[in-house]
Amino acid sequence: MVTREDLESFLIRMDLDYEEVEEGMFLVRGGNGAVVVHHSEPVLLLRLNVMDLPTDGDLSELYKALLEWNAADIVHGAYGIEEGEIILSDTLELQTLDYEELQASVESLQFAASSHLAQIKVLAGVDGAGGSEDNDSEGEG
Repeated sequence: MVTREDLESFLIRMDLDYEEVEEGMFLVRGGNGAVVVHHSEPVLLLRLNVMDLPTDGDLSELYKALLEWNAADIVHGAYGIEEGEIILSDTLELQTLDYEELQASVESLQFAASSHLAQIKVLAGVDGAGGSEDNDSEGEG
């Protein structure tokens, strides 16, 4: 079973900018957004806040796109909606977790967020669809 110390050694080995914000909860910053990595036996929870969900307008096309990306375009994790935010999340078993699996999950979440953000903003009716400022989570998870 991967311990908190093992997890931290994986993050060091990945050469990522990270900080432990709570016992066993790490904020991993990258060019494509910040991923919260939470060691919570028996699983490792990963979460990336993509953007706030608009509170008005028809979002059916956005929901359809998120579901389609979940089915065909995301290797690790999935889009979801939680407390008014569009998120990407993944859950990994600590019993069998290895360095490569963690690296693949973090990279998959960051890549999906950067690849889809402009289209998500268009479908959500949000202006400024070119930047990545909305997916730079500060670790609320």
